[in-house]
Amino acid sequence: MRSRGDVFRKAAFLRKIIWPLPVAIARQNCGSSENYSSVLRESCQTLSHQELDCLRSRRCHAWVERTFIYVMRKQLAFLVEKSIKKVYDCSIMTVITTKIDRQDPFVGVVDAFAAGAEKHDRLGTVAHESLHVAARAGLQTLTVPRAMGGLGAGLAETASVARRLGAADPAATLILAMTWIQHAHVAMERRWPERVYREVVRDAFAGRGLLNALRVEPELGTVMRGGIPASTARATPEGWRLSGRKIYSTGASVLNWYNVFARTDSDNPQVGYFLVRAGTPGTRIEAAWDHLGMRASDSHDVVFEDALVPKDYAVDVRPASAWRQVPPLHAAWFSLTVSAIYLGIADAARDWLIGFLRSRTPTNLGRPLATLERMQVAIGEIEALRTTAATMLASTARKADTTPAELSPEEPGLVKHLVSESAIEIVQKASALIGNPALTRAHPLERHLRDVLCARVHSPQSDSVLKAAGIAALGPFVESVAR
Repeated sequence: MRSRGDVFRKAAFLRKIIWPLPVAIARQNCGSSENYSSVLRESCQTLSHQELDCLRSRRCHAWVERTFIYVMRKQLAFLVEKSIKKVYDCSIMTVITTKIDRQDPFVGVVDAFAAGAEKHDRLGTVAHESLHVAARAGLQTLTVPRAMGGLGAGLAETASVARRLGAADPAATLILAMTWIQHAHVAMERRWPERVYREVVRDAFAGRGLLNALRVEPELGTVMRGGIPASTARATPEGWRLSGRKIYSTGASVLNWYNVFARTDSDNPQVGYFLVRAGTPGTRIEAAWDHLGMRASDSHDVVFEDALVPKDYAVDVRPASAWRQVPPLHAAWFSLTVSAIYLGIADAARDWLIGFLRSRTPTNLGRPLATLERMQVAIGEIEALRTTAATMLASTARKADTTPAELSPEEPGLVKHLVSESAIEIVQKASALIGNPALTRAHPLERHLRDVLCARVHSPQSDSVLKAAGIAALGPFVESVAR
């Protein structure tokens, strides 16, 4: 346990090293001391009272250090916002984001996720404490652009995080993953009003920025299969009035923002996203999620009844035809991040199985099950599936980060299909290998089996993925026959 003096000594050291970096940049680019003072004064004002309260409320030894780092990042973001017309030293930015922001964000997070997974699965409740730990570690800002003070993780890193956390608690990880995917999509599209997006980012820094796109409806199903949503935004002088029902809304009761896919009420309706803050009058949650797997994902219905959406919060509304094709990079972010969670479930099942085989010694055998050739071959088959799936996932994610133009339209869906099916096969093999213990609730393998089966329900589903790949391969022949 570190003493209070040790904390402040380390904090003073951090301030001495870190603080001059943004100050030096400010002085270099602002010219006179008067301009410099103005920049710093306005920079500090970017910290809201809520942000300061959030930092102060963290009753742990790191809060002072976090405050210095947080303010530093806000200062850097402010300078970028002011569009000072000079090229910054990329090496300084890299040192800041890599050496300081990227200190292992998993300290305590994986353990916290794993500790609550079984309880929340049994109760069908959301893991609030785990999500709070993740927020304190800064994971709500994992994919927020670096220019805005976030960690700016690419898809390869995000998938790696999703896999690791997914092995501990896939339901809580899925809630976080929806937020990561949304920030990545916003950064790619750059369609949101800047002021609105900054509000969402500020909430993420304060630990209350969980965000998800609500798309699925009772009548429509998933929009990935086409069609126009029934949820309607009606234009009014004060903004938009939103009405509709969204189902399978992951994280429903803990989300801070709903990004609702809806249509306008015009004769020639446009379609897109309307951003609604949770708790807005006219919004309510109906507890409808009672699933076999991912029971703690809190995927309840969210109902909108004439909820007011300010005009600027119609963040991405386009003609309906503009939504017919999903860009491969967008598809990759969703398909690969979600697939990584289910591969994490397979990792957890494999790890538990190995421990079981090493420790289980039947009296009639007189030695651990791990010494049997049949068990060794079965574990080898599992390793082959894991290695292949992990390699495919990682290589495709790296391609999305480095050469996204090389992604084919079918590739993200095919990788999602193959990784998901491999994860399911791994857990099923593990369950079949040991019989009754696999289905006993005292052991985690039965939970992993229930959870991993949910990989198939995420869009795009395998039938549409394989059909699209087949049509792409057959190409002009299929088109000519269809005509």
